[in-house]
Amino acid sequence: MAKRILFIVGDYVEDYEVMVPFQTLGAVGHEVFAVCPDKKAGEFIRTAIHDFEGDQTYSEKPGHNFTLNATFDEIDASSFDGLVIPGGRAPEYLRLNPKVLEIVRHFASTNKPIAAICHGAQLLAAADVLSGKSCSAYPACAPEVTKAGGTYASIEVTQATVDGNLVTAPAWPAHPEWMAKFLQVLGTKITH
Repeated sequence: MAKRILFIVGDYVEDYEVMVPFQTLGAVGHEVFAVCPDKKAGEFIRTAIHDFEGDQTYSEKPGHNFTLNATFDEIDASSFDGLVIPGGRAPEYLRLNPKVLEIVRHFASTNKPIAAICHGAQLLAAADVLSGKSCSAYPACAPEVTKAGGTYASIEVTQATVDGNLVTAPAWPAHPEWMAKFLQVLGTKITH
């Protein structure tokens, strides 16, 4: 049975971290909705491509425009079965929006599946839903995870971790494992 999945995104979300999971979840039959505060369905957000090129941190390049397919002010979090929080620069300002934090808290308090990657942990920390949870993220977000009462899961960039309803990963190279684990937590069955 198709699940309804909500993506919370914003300008300069990491390109791969919104595009790939959005398309992946749609390809397996789920209904996927992407929203951004102060924007409506049909409007777009700008994305950024973060790459790992041997520097001390990631590089950033312009990405694609990503078209939203739902209106933030019209969503009802209770009508969704799962939440995806991509990384990039968007979480650093999205965490200042009280309604965004309320939505994240709804999914955590109702034990609905949440998939967060990279800087998505900033939203989880700001919503105060990491206490007692193991959470991976981009390594620069480790202090935020621990300050929020979580345990930072230091895993390879290609890995993902699960703690109850929470599926997290450090960055987009983990997409295959991150999406596979999120689909398991959602209860999605794929047969070959």
